[in-house]
Amino acid sequence: MRRIALALPGAHEVIYKGQPWINVGKKTFALHWNGRCVLKLEKGHQELLFEVRPETFSKCPVATNFWSYVELEHLDVGELRVLVLEAWSQIVPKKVSRPVLAQHQPLIPAKTGRGME
Repeated sequence: MRRIALALPGAHEVIYKGQPWINVGKKTFALHWNGRCVLKLEKGHQELLFEVRPETFSKCPVATNFWSYVELEHLDVGELRVLVLEAWSQIVPKKVSRPVLAQHQPLIPAKTGRGME
């Protein structure tokens, strides 16, 4: 997850309370927390994942929202790449995400919504 995330434009790693977090600017989109991976996924998508793949995705409470705990051993590299791209696209401006997502279009299903066009 770290390698995929850090390859994205603007992404860098910070250490928070001894744990690696992946940010763009001051906004976090992926992190490791107490041995678990946490991703900032689109709300509707994560709700679907919580329902259909509860062994892989579960709620991670962050303030008044939920992020997604992700059990990495249940994913292949392609699935992980799509999820990390989605998380990254949640925090960067569309003008930044569009060209990157266009390069990965065969991997990412068409969807309307912030950063997923």
